[in-house]
Amino acid sequence: MKKFAFLLAAMMLILSACGTEKTDGEKAEKANGGKHELVKKGALTFSMTGQYPPLNFKKDDKLTGFDVEIGTEIAKRIGLEANPVTNPWETIIQGLKAKKYDAIIGSMTATPERDKQVDFTNPYYLSGAQIFVAEGNTDIQSKDDLKGKSIGVIQASTWKDMAEELSDQVKGYPTDVNALQDLELGRLDAVITDKIVGVSAQNEKGLKIKEIGDLLNEDRVSVAVAEGNKELADQINEAIQSMIDDGTYEKISMKWFNTNIME
Repeated sequence: MKKFAFLLAAMMLILSACGTEKTDGEKAEKANGGKHELVKKGALTFSMTGQYPPLNFKKDDKLTGFDVEIGTEIAKRIGLEANPVTNPWETIIQGLKAKKYDAIIGSMTATPERDKQVDFTNPYYLSGAQIFVAEGNTDIQSKDDLKGKSIGVIQASTWKDMAEELSDQVKGYPTDVNALQDLELGRLDAVITDKIVGVSAQNEKGLKIKEIGDLLNEDRVSVAVAEGNKELADQINEAIQSMIDDGTYEKISMKWFNTNIME
């Protein structure tokens, strides 16, 4: 009987140890992106163009900007190191699908078309498409005045479709800054871009441009993850919400824009 009791106690001890090991394993799994196999062990690798100031750009050969700081804080809150990388915008979704990185944190608007290829988190900022013209332009007052006018947009962007509905003279650019510089030089009649980017170009680069009319749409800018990767999306959503709740989000936003761009 004593022998049986000893064996029973031993079995209970083993089962208890297994239970503890499973709990620790679950914690480790959560900290490493759930069931998702990370591109780089122990790190959240997230992509952007690196050509979209002040949201993401290179300074002294190092990626910086609002997107980078948000991505870094997200990684920290899910127990991973931040590993920001760059990829051309035209193939950024293909790169995610090919597992070159774990997520896109590069100011991508969540659209129904893109949602067919990737999964989106809740938005981490709100913005919208804005028309900009040269500072001295008085001919264009609203989108109705753009018919037959030359409009510059970033290639493969949601704004390209909008521009083509307003004019038959649409020119694609690799970056918004290139388009806005051509606008100031008189090579374009208008540019459609993210309002935040245009305003930043006015303030930081001193471009003599101005916004006209209302926003053409409201963009819900979100983090993109591989289709079906609910575990990582949920962790990112939790991280974003906790940043908002404890004031970290507003602090980062105020640093780059002097306003809370989630509002």
